[in-house]
Amino acid sequence: MVLLFAGIAGGSFVALQRYGSPAHEGTCVATGLGTSHRYTTDRVSNAALISAVAVDRELPPRAASIALATAYQESQLQNIDYGDRDSLGLFQQRPSQGWGTQEQIQDPIFSTNSFYDALVRIPGYRSADINDVAQQVQRSGHPEAYRDHETEGRLYASALTGQSGANLVCTLDGVGATVSPEQVRGEVERQFPRAVESGRLSAGLSAASSAAPRRPEGAGATALVIEVGDDETLGWAVANWAVARAAEDGVVQVSYQGRVWDRALRGEEAEHWGMADGGAADHVVVLVSEG
Repeated sequence: MVLLFAGIAGGSFVALQRYGSPAHEGTCVATGLGTSHRYTTDRVSNAALISAVAVDRELPPRAASIALATAYQESQLQNIDYGDRDSLGLFQQRPSQGWGTQEQIQDPIFSTNSFYDALVRIPGYRSADINDVAQQVQRSGHPEAYRDHETEGRLYASALTGQSGANLVCTLDGVGATVSPEQVRGEVERQFPRAVESGRLSAGLSAASSAAPRRPEGAGATALVIEVGDDETLGWAVANWAVARAAEDGVVQVSYQGRVWDRALRGEEAEHWGMADGGAADHVVVLVSEG
């Protein structure tokens, strides 16, 4: 009986550890470098914003890797309103050290741009040690701490800057509410302002029946269609970004280049992007919930 119970318990544990299991609802995972790392959706949403700003500024993926490792060490990728002395926000920047006002630092886009403004002034940051560069920006009392988060920084930067294709997957429960695709379009314009203004990407609305490879149950009739031209790296950056924001924006499906992420999938099917034919394959197509 003991052996039987142990076998059942062990099997249950293994089942719960599957990426698409109920045990992982509300989390996302990026894979690469022979490993994977899982974050809660609030952290992944902030990771997506940090990476989006790098993509929008046309900075190298290395910049996003450094920023993500830094933000995880400083705040665990949370936009907190407290810290050591007057430190605040994702990067624990201090108003007294010239990073901006309290209100500005608590704006993730402002604080991320401030981090990159300091980063790009460091000679050789594109190839130098991630920990050492982060320390030059932050001047932390724990100068080796950023090294602990280099691997996950590189994994999420690779996914969210479009370097590793269909990478990021999230396991989420149902939306249970009607969501407008305009909400996602607003975030595209807010987090990729330079790309939108320059025409590198644009976002519009279209019928889901023609734009998406398939319309899953519970998806709205209108799709957000994001045009990225011939820049597939940008396309994958935006596609993974949309998945990373799925919990906040009620996204139920993202498709691009014949691949599709579907919120409803579970088990082994939820561990990776699926294959799909049809729809506007050369565009990033985002479907949100109709409630």
